[in-house]
Amino acid sequence: MIRCGIGYDIHRLAEGRKLFLGGVEIPYARGLEGHSDADVLSHAIADALLGAIGAGDIGQHFPNTDESIRGISSLEILKQVAKLLTDKRARVINVDATLIAEAPKIGPHVPEMRQKIADAIGTSDSNVNVKATTNEELGPIGRGEGMASIAIATIEITDIGD
Repeated sequence: MIRCGIGYDIHRLAEGRKLFLGGVEIPYARGLEGHSDADVLSHAIADALLGAIGAGDIGQHFPNTDESIRGISSLEILKQVAKLLTDKRARVINVDATLIAEAPKIGPHVPEMRQKIADAIGTSDSNVNVKATTNEELGPIGRGEGMASIAIATIEITDIGD
């Protein structure tokens, strides 16, 4: 059975934080605010994968009220989501994600992002697509107050036992 899921995430930019996108630390003056490393790209992908297997959302599995996971790497979140996929006998067919931000430019970092995401979810980097767009200076993202990401994941469930 083939299934799809959609994910979306948004975080404010904040002083004194490192910027992580797709598991890669990006040199930038500000980072994203959040309970974890606030990697909007990885969070949207995690939500898309969780949606594809009907397992709720990232907030249910990694609540911001759980102090034991404060600062957790979003790559670790993706690894744990990948284990849920394995438990459901699902494999990733592909992931397509878009980062929405005015800056910084991510083009030079995309190959490393694709590889890190692919490694975390147990697939080939050829099954992971990452791209970026701006918000054309409209709204909070356009004013550089934050970043967002949207993702879709397609999976195949190989055994529909439960």
